[in-house]
Amino acid sequence: MSAECSAGNIPPGYKQTEVGVIPEDWEVKLLGDLFDFSGGLSASRDQLSMEGYCYLHYGDIHTSNRTFIDVRSEQQEIPKLDIPLKKASSTSLLEDGDVVFVDASEDDEGTSRHVVIINKDKIPFISGLHTIVAKSKTGELDHQYRRYCFQTVDIKRQFRFFAVGTKVSGISKTNIARITLPVPPVPEQEAIAEALSDADAFIESLEQLISKKRQIKQGAMQELLTGKRRLPGFSGEWETKRLGDIAEIQSGGTPSTTQPQFWDGDVLWCTPTDITALKGHKYLSDTSRKITLQGLKCSSAEMIPAKSIVMTSRATIGECAINQVPVSTNQGFKNLIPFESVDVEFLYYLLLTKKQEFISLCGGSTFLEISKTQLFTFEVKLPATKEEQTAIATILSDMDSEITALEEKLAKASQIKQGMMQELLTGRIRLL
Repeated sequence: MSAECSAGNIPPGYKQTEVGVIPEDWEVKLLGDLFDFSGGLSASRDQLSMEGYCYLHYGDIHTSNRTFIDVRSEQQEIPKLDIPLKKASSTSLLEDGDVVFVDASEDDEGTSRHVVIINKDKIPFISGLHTIVAKSKTGELDHQYRRYCFQTVDIKRQFRFFAVGTKVSGISKTNIARITLPVPPVPEQEAIAEALSDADAFIESLEQLISKKRQIKQGAMQELLTGKRRLPGFSGEWETKRLGDIAEIQSGGTPSTTQPQFWDGDVLWCTPTDITALKGHKYLSDTSRKITLQGLKCSSAEMIPAKSIVMTSRATIGECAINQVPVSTNQGFKNLIPFESVDVEFLYYLLLTKKQEFISLCGGSTFLEISKTQLFTFEVKLPATKEEQTAIATILSDMDSEITALEEKLAKASQIKQGMMQELLTGRIRLL
């Protein structure tokens, strides 16, 4: 059943509580009434290896995309601490259903990060540095339900409220115990957890498919871009060329930041951040900053025509994009304008395979940078005909399109799951 729940108009079967409007048969509980809280065993990352007992470092909670750890299936990958088990207190040993929260985060949002432990085999698992272990006092929360119930907007808001600190936000055991949680009857918890688990399974299947498609594309690049595998209808030897013989190479520049008339104009001005923000997608159509024509003329920045390749060449090396519109760049780029005989998309994919070689050109320097001369003389092999280049690029582009479509499907599935959680975990939608 769906209901519009608001403080000013409480629907039949709902009640007003300190956590908002919830179903009448739900309760509101303090986390301190549901759990006993304790700290973990502190050990630095340098002390960890793959020998010893499984150890949960708070950094591994922050970097995980999931809210649970299945110790049996993940045992081999979990970092280990090689100490006698008796040095770990019983409260720091993680059992099935325990919830582990971080007590420190670089931002307020991270203060609610947590994982639920699945450990039916009772494998020794030590909770570690900057963790807070929550062990059940009662059986009021279904184990699987715990994976989701701390993820609503209201619960995260409470974590942010109780967090303290400036550069690092921290939360104490005492304050976590003060957080209030709406608690449905256990059968409804089980139904909610099952629905959200199904959504997770669909999301995971998409993630696995995307990973597989990326591996297939990587293999295709290794074969097609080296000539190991030739497409039907093409023959003949590939040619070795210097980059300077197949593309014009241009650098970038930055107008004076003390001259406001140089900034916020109509000329797109690209920085390495604009490229890394594409997250591997190949087309650049906008930038985060713009300069004026006067700024362009009064700096070493140059206009790069559309359908060229902008490539980072300072600090961050070899990140590429095809600019769909004319752009300028800062000095952290070497940009390639392909000659007529070269397919720009083929060159884009080819350059992606050369990133480590570009980095090696900067060997010995504390500040990585490729010079224009180094890039000009850098040799690559490519098909003698543009037609074969285009055919190869088309296959790889089709693979990219398939991966992008799956990524969009994944993003939509994740959004739907977030909406489901907010509705189901607040009782706005009932499953029983």
